[in-house]
Amino acid sequence: MRRLYHFALSPHCRKVRLALKEKALDFELAPIEPWAADPDFLVLNPAGEVPVLVEDDGTVLAESQAICEYLDEAYPDRPLIGFDPVHRAETRRLVAWFDLRFHADVTNYLVGEKVIKRLKGEGYPESAVIRAGQHNIRYHLDYVSFLSERRNWLAGEEFSLADIAASAQIACVDYLGAIPWDDFPLARDWYARIKSRPTFRSLLADQVRGLPPPKHYADLDF
Repeated sequence: MRRLYHFALSPHCRKVRLALKEKALDFELAPIEPWAADPDFLVLNPAGEVPVLVEDDGTVLAESQAICEYLDEAYPDRPLIGFDPVHRAETRRLVAWFDLRFHADVTNYLVGEKVIKRLKGEGYPESAVIRAGQHNIRYHLDYVSFLSERRNWLAGEEFSLADIAASAQIACVDYLGAIPWDDFPLARDWYARIKSRPTFRSLLADQVRGLPPPKHYADLDF
């Protein structure tokens, strides 16, 4: 059985989980806390980072975008990166935006301070860092709203890996109840469409020990 090593509130792991689901590929989840430096996991990925995908034949793949590019090439029936060169370029641009910029500006601050620091036993969250993440998210939700107003999906007319990468980041922050949805109705409507996809349901059932999500988190109608 294909196995995905993951941490539940890692947006990059969620990105790969959603890609596997959208491609209707069977897999099992292997939860891991990457900061624990498990020696068996380090054999799979010496960088000690999730996600790591192990295929049925033993092939080991690491890093979320490398895995998703592999999945699109190895299982091309349901393409996620695009149907033509322009769409593929725009999809990759937006994936990088959310994987790198949104993560650095928002997810790393909020999930890092409120979840990872606590699980690692590194003390209390820093309020200044949390305020910065909450400030930064408004800029990104404005951009999601801008794209949603002009396109059917973020990268164009077709659902793509751009929507997956964006929703994976946003879902992690939404787990903390940190998104001012009422101020961003266009972004909320786009995310409601994502939440309604059957492939998204398993993410909404995730739980982090000692930290339950807000009531609206799994509500398809917010």
